[in-house]
Amino acid sequence: MNWKNSTLLSLLSVLLLTGCSRQNTTTYEPEITQASSAETKLTFFGYKYEALNVAAIEDSLQSYMQQHNRVSITYESIKGTDYYEILEKRIDTHNGDDIFMVDQASMLELEKKGALADLSDLSTLDNFSDLVKHQMQANGPLNYVPTSISAFGLYCNEDLLKQHKQKIPENLDEFMKVCDYFKQKGITPIIANNDISLKTVVLAKGLYPIYQQKDKDKLLQQFNSGEQDLAKALQPGFELVETMIEHGYVDCEEALKTEKTKDDLLLFAKGKQPFMLSGAWAAPRLRDLQPEFTFSIHPYPILEDGSALVINIDTRISVNADSPHVKEAKEFVEYLTQKDVLWKFVNSQSSFSPLKDEQLADDIAIQSLGPYLTNGRSVIGADDTLIYPIWNLTRSSTQQLLQHEDSETVTKDLQKQLTQIREDAYHESND
Repeated sequence: MNWKNSTLLSLLSVLLLTGCSRQNTTTYEPEITQASSAETKLTFFGYKYEALNVAAIEDSLQSYMQQHNRVSITYESIKGTDYYEILEKRIDTHNGDDIFMVDQASMLELEKKGALADLSDLSTLDNFSDLVKHQMQANGPLNYVPTSISAFGLYCNEDLLKQHKQKIPENLDEFMKVCDYFKQKGITPIIANNDISLKTVVLAKGLYPIYQQKDKDKLLQQFNSGEQDLAKALQPGFELVETMIEHGYVDCEEALKTEKTKDDLLLFAKGKQPFMLSGAWAAPRLRDLQPEFTFSIHPYPILEDGSALVINIDTRISVNADSPHVKEAKEFVEYLTQKDVLWKFVNSQSSFSPLKDEQLADDIAIQSLGPYLTNGRSVIGADDTLIYPIWNLTRSSTQQLLQHEDSETVTKDLQKQLTQIREDAYHESND
């Protein structure tokens, strides 16, 4: 059969029964002839549902199954943050998917349960950059491989900025001045979603000084032990967000109900506001919404002397330790992390490559972000060196700020949460 000219995967809409509320899912299954003849049937569960991403996954599955006709792989995806709750429930049945996507927070939880297979024997590990390998090995067992490095940036409405004779800001002073200009014109300058927008500002502002230190790994470990106060380190970030809210640069009510890379894109595409804080991977979606819209993406101009870029070691792939097909699942993951195969996935996500070449996706909108991966002015948003699910914790903190809690209160609340996590970790290690 000519796999390139046939439809190997068919699109089905199904409802996932999880014992909680019903969730819309999308499943990509092999042709019935392929599935029925396969000796090994693998399931791949993920949160990537965008057309470009799914097409890249589909292509990888097609290619792999063409070369391994005794293996059938079904990919199923779920939109939104509910994915992680459902993933954990499926894993808890001890009959979960063979392969799945994780983030730092879910990885920490599943690691505690012994649910993640050891991937340290994959032949492709040497292909990853030093930055990525350092993250993968930070917590001991190597239990995931990333398929991209995502970036978070300031989307700039170039047409509106030119119309008002304002330039793209390159440092904190310029950023505040241009935001103030638009606010005086009756325009709320920044579109923020209820998840990644403001927490990435907090992480960039708060952790940037840490990442400038030669002993940053030691400092991060001191956060884990409580010798250094992570919440206090993040307080300048909370204070900056608080200032942005007090000055009316963000509409709090709107931000609290604005879902990431969906509602925010719809708002920004109207062309009425100069800035949006979001993931760089959303650039193709924005372009699809409004092809004539002229925009660019830049690192966050939130430092006195310039900008900082928030990145994440992202779209992490893990293998279920309880799978009856661990060997076959690992073989597929190994295939997926080959340079030529992985590049298609990176390119579909408008992201950086996690491999040594650190190749940028073709999307011109993110090209200005590239130098920040190597110039020392980047911060890892969900650093694996930390024992805390910092990505989730800072989301909760920024939502408190949007609900008009002050930065001091938010800092103290985070301190309590971090202390509890350390105490729980201590008790678990001594049980």
